[in-house]
Amino acid sequence: MDENTPAVNSEWMMIVNPNAGVKRGLRDWPRIIRNLQEEQVGFDHILTTKRGDATEFAARAVENGYRNIAVIGGDGTLNEVLNGLFLQKTTPVSDITLAMIPVGTGNDWCRMFQIPFDYVHAIQILKRKKTRLQDVGIVRYYHHETQENRFFMNIAGMGYDALVAKKTNLLKEKGKGGPLTYLYFVFAGLFQYQFMEAVIEVDGKTAFKGEIFSMNVGICKYNGGGMKQVPYAIPDDGLLDVTLIKKASKWLVVKYARKLFDGSLVDLPIVETFRGENIRIRSTGKIFLETDGESLGNSPFTFEILPRCLKIVTGE
Repeated sequence: MDENTPAVNSEWMMIVNPNAGVKRGLRDWPRIIRNLQEEQVGFDHILTTKRGDATEFAARAVENGYRNIAVIGGDGTLNEVLNGLFLQKTTPVSDITLAMIPVGTGNDWCRMFQIPFDYVHAIQILKRKKTRLQDVGIVRYYHHETQENRFFMNIAGMGYDALVAKKTNLLKEKGKGGPLTYLYFVFAGLFQYQFMEAVIEVDGKTAFKGEIFSMNVGICKYNGGGMKQVPYAIPDDGLLDVTLIKKASKWLVVKYARKLFDGSLVDLPIVETFRGENIRIRSTGKIFLETDGESLGNSPFTFEILPRCLKIVTGE
């Protein structure tokens, strides 16, 4: 697709990441094409070649008249497409329908909305086109001393969570890794990590001041391949859910790692939870950030919520 792409050739524009799922997108795309054709789904498609392509392609597709965008990739590709929808200025984002056929390693956003990992069933859900509106978060952060912003639709992670995401992403870029890679790195760098001093404000009031280990700001519940670090998040309540793991013995973190998967982590005394529309985080050193699995910049951070502004196809 280029600047001269016709307005709309088919109902759906499919943005495909062949590198998603450690190149599963490349291997499985021919099969997905056959499944789409068997289900008589009308679609055009474009394949990404590098990071950032999906953002550009999504914005251009909307500008060219497409109102139904589907992601064939993982959570990172979905995040890029989301930012492309907000980048374009021709159409309100709420007038665009966003769907996903998951081929990533984690596929955590799909878990929230019961999008199956089986391609045929995921395509049937896309074809049924049952939709709902969900919230979107925006975070302002720093990258090379310049303030930038990023939209996200699942979970943002800071501190140790961001370090684990970065190590996982570096391995993915080399064409390695798999569903358990994130969990491996949860333990691999644990005893080299340094706690960070931070001040957290929720809706203008100081909620926490002290040393932190890790932190998540969530719209949805799942990250890291099925972990529930913000188990009470509701995707359309107009609020950001915050889970903070404070300074604690790192052996204690190892001991309770299994609680990451059932949501009971939030019941531990080393964990605090907050909820609000605006979150500000300041730190004495640099705390790093990831959103929807994409590694970004560093603190200070400001998070805001955009209520019920994104129309998504759900399997619920």
